[in-house]
Amino acid sequence: MAEENVIKDKSKAFALRIIKLYKYLCNEKHEYVLSKQILRSGTSIGANVREAQRGQSKPDFYTKLFVALKEADETAYWLELLHESEYIDQSAFESVYADCDEIIKLLTSITKTR
Repeated sequence: MAEENVIKDKSKAFALRIIKLYKYLCNEKHEYVLSKQILRSGTSIGANVREAQRGQSKPDFYTKLFVALKEADETAYWLELLHESEYIDQSAFESVYADCDEIIKLLTSITKTR
């Protein structure tokens, strides 16, 4: 159960980082398409983790966690695009990408124990 709490806390903290990144992209870079995509996928991770905790069954729990894992992987993709298109610099990319990668590893570990 401790792992679920860690993933819950980390995915919520990550969502807050993504919201800040979204605001930066809109306000400073005037980028509205990629920023909306990363806002959606990056905040969806925590929402699905939270929903998994109230799953109706064990299969429902794991289904929600698999969705969270897919959203995390999609978020990694948007981060790569934002970096490679020079909307975010190397330092910002490495920091937020490391957090995303950690969430992917946690979700992978949790879903493998099924």
